Amino acid sequence: MRRTKEAAAQTRQTVIDAALRLFSQRGYSGTTFRAIADEAGCSRGPIYWHFANKKELFEEILSFSQRPLEQLVVSDLDLTRPRETARAFADRWLTLLIEDPYFRQSFEIFLNKTEFTDEMVETISRERALTDSLVSNFTLLVNAVKQLKAREFGDKDDYQQSQPEDSERVVALSMYAYLMGITQTWLFNSDIVSLAQAKDQIVNHFCSFLEQID
Repeated sequence: MRRTKEAAAQTRQTVIDAALRLFSQRGYSGTTFRAIADEAGCSRGPIYWHFANKKELFEEILSFSQRPLEQLVVSDLDLTRPRETARAFADRWLTLLIEDPYFRQSFEIFLNKTEFTDEMVETISRERALTDSLVSNFTLLVNAVKQLKAREFGDKDDYQQSQPEDSERVVALSMYAYLMGITQTWLFNSDIVSLAQAKDQIVNHFCSFLEQID
């Protein structure tokens, strides 16, 4: 029985890996169960055993492939050292993009290969929640830098009044848009720049947004 369960789990993972590759290459509408079965080296029967339909499989592979991103989003933020925390976050994001095929394929699928049809309601809802979490985290970092500058400025109350909270979220949104823009552009054309070589410079630009709160 244990061997059967292990075999079933292995088959399921093989199907997920095959589906990830194909969805990232062909998109949702261009990928069929037959193609996934061929890529996985099995019949369609095992796929239907684990997944009722293509939409369910699609949701599963995105959920699986985005775990590194979700873990990154919920990681503890050291707001006493916001600049260092922001730098570590961006560095980790880019490192995952370079080294983790699941992380990379999840972005490839959603940013470049997904048609936003009615079937994508759950996917879009999850992605919006992730986006909100990222922007909220970046807003906390921006606010933390603002507080550090306020103490250096010497008049915390006056300093806070000169920068409304909306401006902090705009900076955070700019940080998010910058990372996502780099990600989507590089995935669309990885020859445009060596991400590994440019990583430090990209991280520096990302962190420079924090200094836009004066």
